[in-house]
Amino acid sequence: MESRIPVTILTGYLGSGKTTLLNRILREQHGHRIAVIENEFGEAGIDTEILLQNNEEQIIEMNNGCICCTVRGDLVRILGELSHKRNAGELRFDRVVIETTGLADPAPVAQTFFMNLDISRDYLLDAVVTVVDAKHANQQLDANREAQEQVGIADRLLISKTDLVNEEDVHVLARRLAGINPRARQAQVHFGQTDIADILDIRGFSIDAILDIHPQFLDKTNHSHDDAVRSFVYRESRPLNAPRFEALMGMLTRQYGPQMLRYKGVLNLHGRDCRVVFQGVHMIMGANEGTPWGSEEARETTLVFIGRDLPQAIVEEGLRFCLEETIGVSESSPSINP
Repeated sequence: MESRIPVTILTGYLGSGKTTLLNRILREQHGHRIAVIENEFGEAGIDTEILLQNNEEQIIEMNNGCICCTVRGDLVRILGELSHKRNAGELRFDRVVIETTGLADPAPVAQTFFMNLDISRDYLLDAVVTVVDAKHANQQLDANREAQEQVGIADRLLISKTDLVNEEDVHVLARRLAGINPRARQAQVHFGQTDIADILDIRGFSIDAILDIHPQFLDKTNHSHDDAVRSFVYRESRPLNAPRFEALMGMLTRQYGPQMLRYKGVLNLHGRDCRVVFQGVHMIMGANEGTPWGSEEARETTLVFIGRDLPQAIVEEGLRFCLEETIGVSESSPSINP
């Protein structure tokens, strides 16, 4: 049993800080080689741009659907291929981390390690680690079944963004989380900084304990998403004007902030020789420098928006207004009214 490859399922609602935490895991000098399976909601993979990468990591994207429903077969296939290549000496890794999309119900993902004989032979589900956004958690738990499922199945609950709320709010949230899942140990995580013992080698997933809480765990095979939640991708090779982009996003978040569940991407900004990684949740957003553009590399802005009833046409109109080449052209500013 101990020869099996340990697997960590990293989950949490949109914008909770999963990728930031995963970067922390990859930077830590723990001596382990990690294969990462990355699942995003939507057609474009952005998180691979955000993740720190080096030759010790294998990062595999799954962007053609949600890992908990439409692409579970792909997960089984990828795990099988990884195991085969490892046994053949073609790949070197010691463990696997699966980062789910923020809209995933992690229970069907965890099921995979008990329902498929080949996978259960080769892999050991070490733990489900759930990141909870202290700023938006209550709103997300109230409105989204997936957020509740992510907390309910966790072996570790890592509370992020505690610097954005007061101490009493954190205590109230911690009590609510304990009411949903009393067996999961809680810890706070600041920009991905937490004890690595709260993430790896927990040996916390117990099928018996899960069945005590969720007797239908092994029967749960189907999952569907709220039809009002959609994603769309904006791509543009022409550079964006940074002040206009900042002003546009400010207007959009003021008008549609509650509907903007998650937005992130890589920006090609005029006058910048490096990528700018941009991320936001509801009305909170930020940006930081990414890797430099290669001298022969095609520069492109790629933005993914995930939201509930978002007006795609209005967002895209505003982004066209942000193109650097429109500066000085006589045109009215875009309207963001529905």
